[in-house]
Amino acid sequence: MTDGLDKLTRQAASDAVPNWRFLLQRVHLTVRAGDPETALELVARVGAIGRQHGHHPDIDMRREVVHLALSSAEVDGVTPRDVTVARAIDELVDELGLVSEPGRLTVAEIAIDALDIDAVRPFWEAVLGYDAVGRDDLRDPMRMAPAVWFQQMDAPRPQRNRIHVDVTVAHDEAPGRLERALAAGGRLVSDDRAPAFWVLADAEGNEACLCTWQARDPAADSGPG
Repeated sequence: MTDGLDKLTRQAASDAVPNWRFLLQRVHLTVRAGDPETALELVARVGAIGRQHGHHPDIDMRREVVHLALSSAEVDGVTPRDVTVARAIDELVDELGLVSEPGRLTVAEIAIDALDIDAVRPFWEAVLGYDAVGRDDLRDPMRMAPAVWFQQMDAPRPQRNRIHVDVTVAHDEAPGRLERALAAGGRLVSDDRAPAFWVLADAEGNEACLCTWQARDPAADSGPG
């Protein structure tokens, strides 16, 4: 592709913008400003950067915390265009004397195991008011609530809950998050695919997958994240 729209591998995207963290085909930056006024200034100037480059990040502001996410919808991933905008934002963050907080980054998804995805997906699409993305994914049109994805089952598994939560975190946050989850009463169900994901469970067997981008390049992935 041209015009900076070649999709980068997860490793390349992560390496290109070390202040950002790659989660679920986007690079993310969370910045804590000293007060809401500084946060608003940051948002306004990020908007100016977006206009300059013709490419805007998603922006979420909560009082003094600003969260930014960049990706290119044309390729459903991170491209050199995103890297250019991210680096311009890095310069702005430095100019304002602010720092990022990568350890706070978390993206949750709900995974539903299904024997017949086509039969169950319309119900979840309707009840959540989500948009279908391909056959296996549902997404909040406002991109505020957790996405839902469907995992094909070959046979019933009555011994396991068929709905679990995928928790995607920054790759350098995962070891600490895993340690804290186990210390809080969780147990490790499987680490066969670590560091792509660890399967954890609470004291009653409800499962969560702790996910990162690592060990997923090249494509042809299976499993969450």
